[in-house]
Amino acid sequence: MNKICEILHKGIAVDNWDEVRTAYHVARLGTVSGAAEVMGVHHATVIRHIDALEARLGVKLFQRHARGYTPTEAGQDLSRVAQTTDDQFQQLVGRIRGRGSDVSGELLVTSLVGLAPLLVPALTEFQHDNPDVIVRYLTGDRVFRLEYGEAHVALRAGAAPQEPDNVVQPFMREPVALYASSAYRDRYGVPSGPEEFDRHRFIAHDNLEIRAPFYRWLKEHVPLDNIVFRSADARVLDRAVVDGAGLGFLMVRDARDRDGLVQVMPPQEEWTSPLWLVTHVDLHRTAKVQAFLKHLKDYVKRYEPE
Repeated sequence: MNKICEILHKGIAVDNWDEVRTAYHVARLGTVSGAAEVMGVHHATVIRHIDALEARLGVKLFQRHARGYTPTEAGQDLSRVAQTTDDQFQQLVGRIRGRGSDVSGELLVTSLVGLAPLLVPALTEFQHDNPDVIVRYLTGDRVFRLEYGEAHVALRAGAAPQEPDNVVQPFMREPVALYASSAYRDRYGVPSGPEEFDRHRFIAHDNLEIRAPFYRWLKEHVPLDNIVFRSADARVLDRAVVDGAGLGFLMVRDARDRDGLVQVMPPQEEWTSPLWLVTHVDLHRTAKVQAFLKHLKDYVKRYEPE
């Protein structure tokens, strides 16, 4: 990153913005043909830009393989800087053209994958109301860096984010309850309370040190040998509950839309983490971000779990 920033500060990338923008699109799409289509140029132009930029920077930006181009660490760094710069250019163009009220272009939103049942329908509804918006919804356990343009809006759980230059707003608390499938109940019954947990099978995250409060509670109340199904993927854990592998935690909002689930224990305050809406100060006041934040808050009010 230091190498890239050093060169950018010298103005080399500004003088060759087309090459930097080309590298960004190749990193995002993974292929020369995809980048060429988006930019409206010949694929040979894309290759020429990448070769010239690598020669100028003195670093390898991509690993070439049969399936396309994969950015190196330097390529990822350059792509993040290019995304931020591109967003800033788009904002500037909007202000110059008097189009500050337009809601269009890419909207990058990130969250833990477990929040997808909340965000996907909210994003879909937002896109129906704003058809010129292209949604990019990125999920993962890592913290996406808004200062590098990795997202316009981040939905985060736990303690309030502390990164400088971010605007942090309290959003909601998503209730979590302990569930079993009807198939599990028919085979094993359900416990009347924690005192019977040692006779039951449980589902949990593969990392038992994870900070989610309901997993910390589970670790304190369930013998380790009774946690018989583990995964690092929230989608796998949810499916394991539905298929009867054991008792597990689900968001109430998600569980109410699934058939054949039995609530073993209702939501507990100590299981719930606050959720935060996070935006970068440079993008927070843009029409697109403000429109989506308002839409998401209104959506949650309309579809609050009973």
